[in-house]
Amino acid sequence: MNRTIPILNTGRVTLRAMLPGEFDRYAEIWATPEVVRHIGGVPRSRAEAWSAFLRNAGHWQMTGFGQWAIADQTTRRMIGQVGFFYSDQTHGPDFDSFPEAGWVLAQEAQGRGLGTEAVRAAHEWFDRVIPGPLGARIAADNTASQAIAARMGYRKLREIEQPGGTLCLLRRDGPPGRR
Repeated sequence: MNRTIPILNTGRVTLRAMLPGEFDRYAEIWATPEVVRHIGGVPRSRAEAWSAFLRNAGHWQMTGFGQWAIADQTTRRMIGQVGFFYSDQTHGPDFDSFPEAGWVLAQEAQGRGLGTEAVRAAHEWFDRVIPGPLGARIAADNTASQAIAARMGYRKLREIEQPGGTLCLLRRDGPPGRR
């Protein structure tokens, strides 16, 4: 099975496949304590980053969707990732049976609206190609990601305790205004 990963352009970012030559940048982003403070709080080792990097590529092949690299259109440099995935969780049928959305930005790209821009483009693609409910797990104290999720139409299902802190389980039943 060979699937093509779509390229999505916005005013300031491009969502595209992660390139083999970007692994060092990917590992750098995931090794930054400030980046992962709301995602379990523990930086990834190179081995953990490599496993996740390969999993991202394989997810597209197996499901037809996955995580894109977020590239700054000015520099073409990878500044994060955004997209959708299935994860092996035990949070209940109102969450586990749907793809999950996630996004991560390098520290230098945060606070400029690039995350919202990338997340919106990814969700617009999902709504056209694979419409249906989505889940998201966001740290309760991650106000920036909580705000992005609210703009995309996610609603809170419940909070759960995980190693590293409290997570909000969120669900989106479709685009805002079309539910």
